Amino acid sequence: MGCSDASLTIDLHTHILPHGWPDLEELYGCPGWLSLEKTGSDSARLMRGGACFRTIDSRCWDPARRLADCDDTGVNVQVLSTVPVMFSYWAEARHAHDLARRLNDHIAGVVATNPRRFVGLGTLPLQDTDRSIAELQRCMGDLGLAGVEIGTHVNGANLDDPDIFPVLEAARDLGAAVFVHPWDMLGRERMNDYMLPWLVGMPMETALAICSLILGGVLDRLPGLRIAFAHGGGAFSSILGRVDQAYASRPDLVAVKAKESPRHYLDRFYVDSLVHDAASLRHLLDLFGSERVLLGSDYPFPLGEAPPGKVLDELTDLGKDLHARVRGDNALAFLGLPASRFQE
Repeated sequence: MGCSDASLTIDLHTHILPHGWPDLEELYGCPGWLSLEKTGSDSARLMRGGACFRTIDSRCWDPARRLADCDDTGVNVQVLSTVPVMFSYWAEARHAHDLARRLNDHIAGVVATNPRRFVGLGTLPLQDTDRSIAELQRCMGDLGLAGVEIGTHVNGANLDDPDIFPVLEAARDLGAAVFVHPWDMLGRERMNDYMLPWLVGMPMETALAICSLILGGVLDRLPGLRIAFAHGGGAFSSILGRVDQAYASRPDLVAVKAKESPRHYLDRFYVDSLVHDAASLRHLLDLFGSERVLLGSDYPFPLGEAPPGKVLDELTDLGKDLHARVRGDNALAFLGLPASRFQE
């Protein structure tokens, strides 16, 4: 399924894993790594420390099945990124770099099989600035990826950390899109039940990442950086008024690096559409504008949106032009790719 005109549906937020990988604990000589244990022709478990981390199925690793699902749901293009638990920022940098190379090679290989249907985002060993920049250069050069997926923090260091800035600066200079996905949620010790790390921790992680970039002056220092945040930007849209008020009323504490109020930066980054609620999506569109919201589904995981664009389709009064921007045009701008790449 290609696209013969300018209308594209691009799912920015999908995750993929290789069909298998070496025993990383044996390879690197230390515990804590994930392994893939097949439980059937269509099913597997991600294992860590002898315990099941997550049950997955072949949608995670089978490009043919992904394309079949895309065809069934009207998605022209999937943007592929690794599962955030694979970031491995906790590990020794040389080991995390080796794993990043393996994952990035795999994603590039999948994209190469069908570049009209897939776009790739790499992963970086962000605990090491130099290794991250080197791998980013490889992603954008030899591998032909469109950018990278990064976490909301690196072992507790927020995205305004001085060691992370050079990586973001390199991404800007290389024209790499940066997709920020929450991982290793703060306050997890209080969220042992009810999927609370995913329900509460993830939205707050993402809001913290956005606030760190704005209030830390990173967006001021990096004009031209193309950066997007998963899950509708998490809780950021709900706390923006409070953050704005703090910027105005306590500039001695809040307005120490950012040149403008937080609301001023809403046209400097993107958020995906994955909010599961029509009123919430309408709020995002009102707040950020129709050119800053990107279709994202979190395929193939249970907290994703199926079919992609389901909630957007509920907003029938917004017009075809807005729907086209959210479904594909905005993703092309974020990724820095021409529509012609995906046309027959």
